[in-house]
Amino acid sequence: MIVGVPSEIKTDEYRVGMLPVGVAELTAAGHRVLVQAGAGLGSGLPDHDYLRAGAELVASAEDVYSQAELVVKVKEPQPSEYGLIRSGQIVFTYFHFAASDSLTEAMLESGAMCLAYETLRDASGHLPLLTPMSEVAGRMSIQEGAKFLEKPQMGRGILLGGVPGVAPAHITILGGGIVGANAAKIAAGFQADVAILDVNLDRLRYLDDVMPANVNTLYSDRHNILEQLERADLVIGSVLIPGARAPKLVQAEDLRIMKPGAVVIDVAVDQGGCIETSRPTTHSEPTYIIDEVVHYCVANMPGAVGRTSTFALCNATMRWISKVAALGLSGVLNETGPLQSAINIHEGKILHDAVSSAYQK
Repeated sequence: MIVGVPSEIKTDEYRVGMLPVGVAELTAAGHRVLVQAGAGLGSGLPDHDYLRAGAELVASAEDVYSQAELVVKVKEPQPSEYGLIRSGQIVFTYFHFAASDSLTEAMLESGAMCLAYETLRDASGHLPLLTPMSEVAGRMSIQEGAKFLEKPQMGRGILLGGVPGVAPAHITILGGGIVGANAAKIAAGFQADVAILDVNLDRLRYLDDVMPANVNTLYSDRHNILEQLERADLVIGSVLIPGARAPKLVQAEDLRIMKPGAVVIDVAVDQGGCIETSRPTTHSEPTYIIDEVVHYCVANMPGAVGRTSTFALCNATMRWISKVAALGLSGVLNETGPLQSAINIHEGKILHDAVSSAYQK
């Protein structure tokens, strides 16, 4: 199979879809790998590393898409790429279709097979290709929250850990999955006062067992959410329903009970956001303010730490990329294992229930 790796062109995106070692594995298996020149530079991976691994460098995205049978990316195709994707081609990347009808429509029109990292479930029911970026985003959310709570960033002027004689920040984390757990771990390390909310009592029991004493667990209901919003200096939105739009746990009117200068970080914004006032932002312009509450809603948070994120992602994706390359399009379509859960769209049809439910047209 001809495998193509184009440069990522989403604003402030520095990851790349494949490491040189991945190129070496694919070429050793008899595949051709086309890599767009400069694709790895944002992650500190120069072209000569890919050449040494056996890749063929091509000058443009058009060169990649026109030849590749399997296109491996990180983020969803951007509008300038829509017309390059064709029927009979496999595109393997994060799509997050629930957040974009225009992307969904473009991929339906293309006729391509769209394999989504974020919906692939392994034999254990886990989401192995979503997990590494959720780990990065969860840890980053506290790092970014600490920065935007500073007064020059229009925050409250709060130090997360406080100092002797001054209380630490109160951090509310909505959702106790991979993002929430990683956020809580880092927040606890800052010595902040942390509350993590979830509807899964078994998950809350687990978190209560493994988290340090400054992390408390609460059942996620409307009463507890409102109570936490009143107390919070920093709110992390980390709710996930795989493939579907995130539920709106924080309503627009709820912002009025929050402290002026409080910060909300909606990690779920790439699935539509769990805060009603969220809208996607970029690393170049990451925040905006509504009702004196600072909103940070960058849709590709891990892209800012491109090297860490690329290695973490490719460690997880490579085995699946190799499998897709070995099976080919018809083999993937007929496969009865985990790859079936990754097929979101094929030949103009939506084949994933959550994506279908989110797409209303």
